[in-house]
Amino acid sequence: MRIIGGAHRGRALASVGKGDAAAHLRPTSDRVREALFNVLAGGYGDPVTDARVLDLFAGTGALGLEALSRGAATATFVESGRKALSLLRDNIGRCGAGEAARVFPLDARRPGSNPGAPHDLVFLDPPYGKGLGEAALAAALAGGWIAPDALIVWEESAPITPPEGLRLIEERRYGDTVIRFLGRG
Repeated sequence: MRIIGGAHRGRALASVGKGDAAAHLRPTSDRVREALFNVLAGGYGDPVTDARVLDLFAGTGALGLEALSRGAATATFVESGRKALSLLRDNIGRCGAGEAARVFPLDARRPGSNPGAPHDLVFLDPPYGKGLGEAALAAALAGGWIAPDALIVWEESAPITPPEGLRLIEERRYGDTVIRFLGRG
């Protein structure tokens, strides 16, 4: 795994091999991450530059760190797994992102109230097929973590049900991975 574009392009991230099933780590592949950021740059008017990014179920932090490399102002990582938190902190250090990165060791389904400004761009990559994304998004909305005009990027292989107040804008399939883009309304 590596950063695909931006200021830290080519920077290697901590390896988890093919993932860690016990820790539910399944990092977004470099190919899918590159395709995702190309879609964001091409079809959504560059929602990354100067964005406040929220990375729910952050895992290794690859999505939020990619956004920071491409010009996001800040990235907030929500992750509760011990192994994932260790890899996440290692990756933040590798990218020199300490000042722009905040880590909350919380369950993404119960993050509580947001202690800062709401986020413009949200990455949601829960363990596949467990229905955790719906609960996490509903809690993040209720806790003020998500700005009213935020773009939400949800990676999930199974069908999803967007929480009330969110609508599916589009979806793209990359092998077993389905990336869905959601907004308010």
